[in-house]
Amino acid sequence: MGIFFMNIYFMGISFYGYAPHQIPLLWDQILQTFSNFFIEGRFISLFSMLFGVGLYIQYQKFTAKGLAAYPLLRSRLKWLIIFGLIHGILIWSGDILLTYGISGFLALCYRDITIAEQKRKANIFIFMSLVITCLLALSGSDELFTRESAFFAEQYSAWTSSYPNQLLLHLIQVGYTALALPFTLMWFTAGLMLLGMALYRQGIFEQGFNRNTLLKLALASLVLSTMDTLLGLTQNPMLVMFSDIIVMLSAIPMALIYIHILVSICQNRSTVLKPLQNVGKLAFSLYILQSIVGVLVFRHLAPELLLSLDRWGYMAIALVYSVVQLLLASLYLRYFKQGPLEKLWRHLAFKKYAASLERQQASKY
Repeated sequence: MGIFFMNIYFMGISFYGYAPHQIPLLWDQILQTFSNFFIEGRFISLFSMLFGVGLYIQYQKFTAKGLAAYPLLRSRLKWLIIFGLIHGILIWSGDILLTYGISGFLALCYRDITIAEQKRKANIFIFMSLVITCLLALSGSDELFTRESAFFAEQYSAWTSSYPNQLLLHLIQVGYTALALPFTLMWFTAGLMLLGMALYRQGIFEQGFNRNTLLKLALASLVLSTMDTLLGLTQNPMLVMFSDIIVMLSAIPMALIYIHILVSICQNRSTVLKPLQNVGKLAFSLYILQSIVGVLVFRHLAPELLLSLDRWGYMAIALVYSVVQLLLASLYLRYFKQGPLEKLWRHLAFKKYAASLERQQASKY
């Protein structure tokens, strides 16, 4: 749900996202500042850590049952990569599933090392990714992307054109992402996954952080988010690019604070956030549905919204759609135990194992 508050800006013009006004609006600046402190990158970082935790828990469960854990998880990640390519090319090119699948393979290589080593690897991967991203940003365009610019008009025309033209744009963006992954996001996301594994093994998802660590996380988030905001509000394209890099770093301490808050709320009361848990059970299906709905609205049904909506409008739509997701998830799980895409993913990933198990059972008779 939180990821949608960031993705909604990119459902129309997927590569550049939200186009601010040449003379910034006060409400835009207020909401951008709020987003920089509490939304931007926070939920994608949180979900990356949880993805790492999920991989580790599944590995433990498969191993405990005497199953070949790594081949089973490898199949699961392989199909996630395939889903990511389909999603990115056919529906929305801002896909993150491809990144999760590839980063998951990297993170799994370090599943059995010590907690301290996992944290050290996580720090190295994250730092290395940010340095490379910073170097790549130096070669970026210095053309401002504003609502009144000819550049925006070109992008608007391209992304709201016919579906075949959009497919070409999807192919270009997914291809760019695939080429950049081994140097940038793969390491960053794998680092977050390893951090999630280490924190899970440390017991943070049961107890939360101590007061001293929380204060350090709050201070780090405050300082980095302030830096990100000040750079982002300038009219200098290079400084704006650097703000996009700092936001990746500032997201981590706030995501950790969110973990602590949720753990504190749910401690000894596992069903207190049942509506949110329902959304979590359908995370894959709802993520794809977000893309379908967002692309349909902003590119096909009402593309003029890209010309008129300011940040508060996007925020309002995201809030309304979040309520819809909560209601939809609760209603769906009254009648079904698993989401449609979750079920399909599980079937595709484990069908070879299921067939092998059936043959073994048949041979006994």
